[in-house]
Amino acid sequence: MSKIIEEVDVICQHKPDGSIIPMRLRFKNDDGEYEAYTIKGFRLSDKKGTHTTADGIYVGDYTFVFECLIISMNMKRIVRLYYDPRTGTSWRLAV
Repeated sequence: MSKIIEEVDVICQHKPDGSIIPMRLRFKNDDGEYEAYTIKGFRLSDKKGTHTTADGIYVGDYTFVFECLIISMNMKRIVRLYYDPRTGTSWRLAV
């Protein structure tokens, strides 16, 4: 199971068709310091109905799940961002 970070700042673009493009993310690490990353690419995961993901997060048809490419310590990493539009402020990160 992945580590889940519950408080994530995300800069994104909301398009007129309802799609969302995540551009940057920021969170506090275990030392309480902010880490910020530019999202180099992303893929929106297919909606599979209500289920619990491999990360242990309960999602529904309304949840956006983004698989994002970031560069961390000169290495490419894939992280998952979860967005619940019902709250409008709820972003979670699985690393």
